[in-house]
This record gives sequence, C-alpha cells and structure tokens, in this order.
Amino acid sequence: MADFRIEHDSMGELQVPADARWGAQTQRAVENFPISGRPMPRGFIRALGLVKASAAEANAALGLLPQTVSKAIVRAALEVANGRLDDQFPIDIYQTGSGTSSNMNANEVIASLASTARRKVHPNDHVNLGQSSNDVIPTTLRVSAQLATVEDLLPALRHLRKVIDRRARGLQKVVKTGRTPMMDAMPLTFAQEFGAWSSQLASAQARIEDSLKRLRRLPLGGTAIGTGINADPRFGERVAKLLSSRTKVKFESAKDKFEGIASQDDAVELSGQLNALAVALMKIANDLRWMNSGPLAGLGEVELPALQPGSSIMPGKVNPVMPEAVCMVCAQVMGHHAAITVAGQSGNFQLNVMLPLIAANLLDSIQILSNGMRLLADDTIAGLKIRKDNVAAALDRNPILVTALNPVIGYEKGAAIAKRAYAENRPVFDVALEDSGLGEEELRRLLDPTGLTRGGIPGKKA
Repeated sequence: MADFRIEHDSMGELQVPADARWGAQTQRAVENFPISGRPMPRGFIRALGLVKASAAEANAALGLLPQTVSKAIVRAALEVANGRLDDQFPIDIYQTGSGTSSNMNANEVIASLASTARRKVHPNDHVNLGQSSNDVIPTTLRVSAQLATVEDLLPALRHLRKVIDRRARGLQKVVKTGRTPMMDAMPLTFAQEFGAWSSQLASAQARIEDSLKRLRRLPLGGTAIGTGINADPRFGERVAKLLSSRTKVKFESAKDKFEGIASQDDAVELSGQLNALAVALMKIANDLRWMNSGPLAGLGEVELPALQPGSSIMPGKVNPVMPEAVCMVCAQVMGHHAAITVAGQSGNFQLNVMLPLIAANLLDSIQILSNGMRLLADDTIAGLKIRKDNVAAALDRNPILVTALNPVIGYEKGAAIAKRAYAENRPVFDVALEDSGLGEEELRRLLDPTGLTRGGIPGKKA
C-alpha cells in the first residue's frame, strides 16, 4: 500500500500521508513552515475544537446546517477538544499570521471524522460555515487564554497566597531585621514580610481578573473583516452562549467585531498583567534566595527544603533550586510579553497578522506561571524553616534600631551612636546605654524590636 494519498485544494493536487486526517491545505502549511517544530499548544487546539462544535450547533439551530451534519461535526470537534487528535495538528506556531492554516487544519480534520460513505462533510462549506479564519482564530485565542487563566492560573495564584498566609499566621511573633537598599533597616516580623508578598499577589490577581472582563468578548460572527458577511447576524451571540454553557466560563459576543479582529489589545492587556505577576513572583523568589543564602556566609535567615544536590563537585552543597526555576519562568514571561507587545501592534487595517504567536506565547506564560506558583508554594514556602538563632543575633546587633530614639535624643545623637556601634561591632543597646543619657529600663522599652514592628512613636501609646 502507498504511504500517501492524493488530495487537492484550489491550488491543485499534492501528496498527503495516507493515515493523516488532514487534507491539502494543512499539508501545504506543514511543508511551508518547518520552522520551530513546535505545534500550536494543547489549550489552543482544545479551544478550537470547542469553537467549531459550538459553531456547528449554532448553525443547526439557525436552520443553516442539517441536524445530522451538525451532530457529526459536534462529535468530531469535541474529540479534537478532548485531545484525542492532537497528533493531527502538526502545523508550526510560526505560520501564516492570520492562523488560516490552523483553522483549515481543524476544518479538514473535523470534516474527515464527520464524513461517512453516505455523507460527505466539507471543511469549508460545513465545518467553517459562517466563519472566517479572521474571526475564528482571534476567538480561539481569547477562549483558550480565558480558560487557561480561570482553570489553571487563578487557582494556582490563590493556592500560593493561601500557603503564604498560612505560614505568616505562625510567624507573627518572630522579628527579623528589615532591609532597604540591601542594608540593615528597622525590624519587622516574618508575618509582615510574608504579608507584603500576599498583598502583591492579591493585587496581581485583581488586575488579571479585571482584564478577563475584556478578553471574554468574542469577535466570531464578524467573519472576514468584521462586517459579518456570510454569517447569520445571530450567529456570534449564539456561539458565545453555547461556549459559556460548555465551559462554565462566561463569554459574550463582541459588540464591535471590527475591533476584535483588527486589534488584539485584550490579549496584550492580559499579557501585561501576567508580566506584572512575573515581576511580583521574581521579587518573592529572590527574597527567598537571599534569606536562604549561606548557610554560614550569607544571611541564613531561613532554610529552604533540600530538593536535590546543589553541585557536581562540592559535596553537601544544596541550592535554592525552586526559586531559581521560578525566576527563569518569570524571565520567560517577560520575554513573551515583549513579543506579544510587538505582535499586538502588528495589525494593519482590518486584521492582525501575528495571531498564532500571540496565542502560543500567552498560553505558555499562563502554563509556566501556573506550574511555577504551585511548586513555589508546595516545595519551598510550605516547608521552609526559620533559623531563629541567626535572625535574633543579627537583630540584636542592628545599629539602625537607634532610629527609635530619634524622638527622645534627636537624629544627630542617634547617628553618632549608630556609627560607634558599627565601628566597634557592638550591640546598639550597649552603646546607647553609655552615650544616650537614658536609663536601662527606658532603653529596653524604646529599643524593644517587637514593639518597633508596630509602628507609631516608640514609648507612646496610640
């Protein structure tokens, strides 16, 4: 038996692998774009299947597609959505900028599955009825990113916050040295430090959730340029409702479909919020790396869980591998956002021509952030230990505690005490007892680190 068959499209005939479900247009794209070897992401193919199933169902309800054909398309499209046919979607991410190749890939595969000896389902006339690649791909981009964010990213973000908050509750009385420009500063509790991380993540979550309100607007029904040529005016609204029902995630038909096809600002906005989340996560991961540094020559404030040997040559070395991995995730997300920004402005007149790149980068950012946050929560923060002796020793010798004496002895006298404590490597309490003119009991009250974490004027009740 031959290992290929002959298929044809409007440009002529060509050979297609005998066992492939796709047709001529997909094969042309496979041959045209041997660039990265990376096909469109699973989340995108899932969303594409959901869009095609909902479109067929809507067309049948509008009387434009026979019920038997619609049901066959829906069954096949849901197989695509469920991941049973991922090997039938080989087209590279770096393809035609409108994503026409991926749209036709889906049309051809679904038509092949839906066809029988008695019923020929056509990829354009039936599967793509009332659609264009120009509205299908921007719609699929939005559906895939929305689902990935709601199902994966936000749960992972909430989980990380929950773990941080739980650890913070147990560390409300553990005081440490604060640091500004990496130098000793006034004290705070570990709970306050962790609480700032949680607040950063809460802000990131709120920004992401707000951006989803705009991302859920789908341009399907606008067809080629936004006018809706060859589509029933009710088509877009019906598909949005069907997608909402299928996924339990709210979608709506865009009021201005020209905007949704020509511009991808909604996707760029979400990418920007993922970029901001990456900024927050890199800050948290680097804080953990510094706090864990040592264990002897660094800060040594915490001990992170030992996950693997840290060196191929230095026995006993253990590195903060999970925060390092998260930092790399964050760097990649920032790079993705730069590419998405360039791609987002690459629309001319009525169509953006970097849609596959936007979709792939956006979904990759969501996936690696989701996975990274769960690992940071469960394999790092949940199991870290506080090295209380090191923390207390550094706190006791922190000359910056003298700041609490400013209201009593003035800034200049306080500075002199701090400088002498630094120079003589002595606790600030001992030097202040000699130079401040204040008694031991008052100094202990004013320089109590726990009291200083509460703010206000030291020694005075609010």
